[in-house]
Amino acid sequence: MIKRRITPNVSILGLTTFAFFLSFVVWFNMAPFIHVIQEKFQLTSDEIGALLIMNVALTIPARVLIGVLVDRFGPRKVYSSLLVVMSVPCIAFALATTYWQLLISRMFLGIIGAGFVIGIRMISEWFPEKRMGIAEGIYGGWGNFGSAAAAMSLPVLALLLGGEEGWRYAIGITGLLVLIYGIVFYFTASDTPHSKSLPGEVKRKGGLEVTSYKDLIGLIAIMLPMYGILGVFLWKLYSMAILTSEAAIAGCLILLILFISSSFRAIQYNRPALEKGVPEEEQYSFKQVFILASAYFVTFGSELAVVSMLPLFFSETFDLGLAEAGIIAGSFAFTNLVARPLGGYLSDRFGRKLILTIMLFGLSIGYFLLSQVSGTWPLALAIAVTMLCSFFVQGGEGAVFAMVPLIKKKVTGQIAGLVGAYGNVGATTFLTVYSMVQPGQFFLVISVTGAVCTAGMILLVEPKQRAVREGKVSRVPSNTNVSR
Repeated sequence: MIKRRITPNVSILGLTTFAFFLSFVVWFNMAPFIHVIQEKFQLTSDEIGALLIMNVALTIPARVLIGVLVDRFGPRKVYSSLLVVMSVPCIAFALATTYWQLLISRMFLGIIGAGFVIGIRMISEWFPEKRMGIAEGIYGGWGNFGSAAAAMSLPVLALLLGGEEGWRYAIGITGLLVLIYGIVFYFTASDTPHSKSLPGEVKRKGGLEVTSYKDLIGLIAIMLPMYGILGVFLWKLYSMAILTSEAAIAGCLILLILFISSSFRAIQYNRPALEKGVPEEEQYSFKQVFILASAYFVTFGSELAVVSMLPLFFSETFDLGLAEAGIIAGSFAFTNLVARPLGGYLSDRFGRKLILTIMLFGLSIGYFLLSQVSGTWPLALAIAVTMLCSFFVQGGEGAVFAMVPLIKKKVTGQIAGLVGAYGNVGATTFLTVYSMVQPGQFFLVISVTGAVCTAGMILLVEPKQRAVREGKVSRVPSNTNVSR
């Protein structure tokens, strides 16, 4: 029998996907124990709500910041550092004895959700354009499964460890896992097929590189909703009586100052090159980033929002127990294992713009059908519609990141950070809508948003072939080892 040697790029894909998988296990390790924690600390519903908000609040700015760090220092160093550093708030959460310790450690732990951005850049270094979509899709789909794995495995682990403190041991063990794997990743992964480390291509600090004054305005405009959504977080914490009005106002003023400062740095960073004139071969259209961010807003954003409300929706609509409803609703997340890689593969095979357009159109139809679901429907039909909608949602996510690494290679991390952050912006936006309307109207809002994004695809230009644009061929030499 002839044994096939695992190629270096496949090994890197496995190493990076598992890093992403573990980061999602840690990010969502609180969810299975939320009721236990509520009883243990005698928390109100508002205090639990604040914990859930804190779990995602810093993910939005962190994805942007991590994108900058990846382009500057390379994914190997940044991913290993992120995993090691985030083990600290994870273990602190497990050891917490007061509500404020829970709240602060959870806030910082939300940063680990930015790990997704790092792998996007790393995989783009190891796979050629014709296989980029499937590779990024496997990374995103199987890594995302970490949230479902946490929900399934951590309660069992807590039971095996026994006692009222079993939840602490289970969460603490996830912290130890990312600590150990962060060290393993540093010594086993390589940034590129040619070098252990990626030379910092982005040397200057200041912001994302754009190539026209119009794009500079677009960059500033795209940052505004990210700061705005953080203002929504502050408003929610104020409405839950977690923050005083003075603290909420002070927080909003800080956000305003940060937005003005970020805009000024972006202008200062890009002005010298724009005044001099950017060579044609270095130019790219920021419009592409905006369109892909909008697509991720409605795909990943709706996924996070819908997964949060589907169990209750099925329970109330079909008079099911929460356990049954939870299992059925879990089907929405499970399709990630297949749908996201398939969205990437189809993009490689038939064209990125075409597949993303089809996925967004299917998403719009899927959510429209969900908006019509009622207790008079056969349960099997409602489940089928949910699965169909989920396929287009997660296939669309795969199609988005089949295209992101091809826009501007040397700033892939920053572009992925912006696009990824918009997924969290979308989740917060849709959950805010959900708090104000009925479920059917909630699904209809997402459907209309998907239709708008589908129409916007007319403006998207298929990325040029990377090898031609950047004057080099992206391939993995057959004699390259994974680590050197």
